[in-house]
Amino acid sequence: MSSPSKRREMDLMKLMMSDYKVEMINDGMQEFYVHFHGPAESPYHGGVWKIRVELPDAYPYKSPSIGFINKIYHPNVDEMSGSVCLDVINQTWSPMFDLVNVFEVFLPQLLLYPNPSDPLNGEAAALMMRDRAAYELRVKEFCQKYAKPEDVGAAGPEEKSSDEELSEAEYDSADDAVAGPVDP
Repeated sequence: MSSPSKRREMDLMKLMMSDYKVEMINDGMQEFYVHFHGPAESPYHGGVWKIRVELPDAYPYKSPSIGFINKIYHPNVDEMSGSVCLDVINQTWSPMFDLVNVFEVFLPQLLLYPNPSDPLNGEAAALMMRDRAAYELRVKEFCQKYAKPEDVGAAGPEEKSSDEELSEAEYDSADDAVAGPVDP
């Protein structure tokens, strides 16, 4: 690969040809969503998350930015922003890795082996260390409440555009509701 843009294109196509559903956010290839299923043999099994991926201009030399859109209960995922604390993405990223590695290896490992000693969600970390069974029950509750397959199909906050144009029918119907009689 001669340039980061070619590598970005190749990695994205490889991800799209795998079993992951990919939704582009803009016309470019730098921002997109990936539907990610919780790994089997974990309390996250059955959950489906929409993951926002942003590729920096210097990708693959600089790591992608990864964040959960729908809520997940995990010590290493910020409950409000969805950002992920994962050394391999945040500190030890290498151009040898690609996007398929993120979804087939790194994120499943994160969910299978949480690290409560380096938390972004202190409550989840404390519960995991204090009472593993209660932690796993809370994870399953979050999966049932926020990570059903139909939850990732719904529009996320970033998908709604504030400058959406009205369709012609909506525009015409808006004119029907006149505030009062027209002055002669």
